[in-house]
Amino acid sequence: MCVSCDLWLCIHRYIKHNSSCATSTLLIHNSIKESTLNERVPALNLSGLSVQDLQTLCKELHQKIDVVDEERYDIAMKVSKSDAEIENLTMKIIELKGKKRPQLKRVRVSAEAMMGALLGAKIKESVDFKANLKTVKKEEEKKEEVTDWRKNVDAMSGMEGRKKMFAASS
Repeated sequence: MCVSCDLWLCIHRYIKHNSSCATSTLLIHNSIKESTLNERVPALNLSGLSVQDLQTLCKELHQKIDVVDEERYDIAMKVSKSDAEIENLTMKIIELKGKKRPQLKRVRVSAEAMMGALLGAKIKESVDFKANLKTVKKEEEKKEEVTDWRKNVDAMSGMEGRKKMFAASS
């Protein structure tokens, strides 16, 4: 990067922060532009050249212009291709993400209102959903009576208790 480009960047930043001095910034901008052009493109010394020399100089300049135009065109094509690719990729990203949808809020609706919304004016009478449900009877578990364990131990002791256990199992 050349010195004039660094100077240009510094002044450009200064201009952004202090935009109230419009005339001075315009003068500074023009002076930087002239110094950059003088640095990159030297002045032509045309005095004392013959017609033949001027024609060869013009041909050389035209060839340089053609080369620069070709480079500019190539760069412009690269930029346009990259812009098209960027646009294509952004479209793919948008398609993958999908549209932003608002979060749905939970709304309490009665069964009658829901049926009315779904079926419209077809059903005018109210539908009792609870009447259509099956009724299930719960069976109570039979609880064994709690007896005194001491009586049970006395009854099961000895040969008589073993006979009762054997008779009960068979």
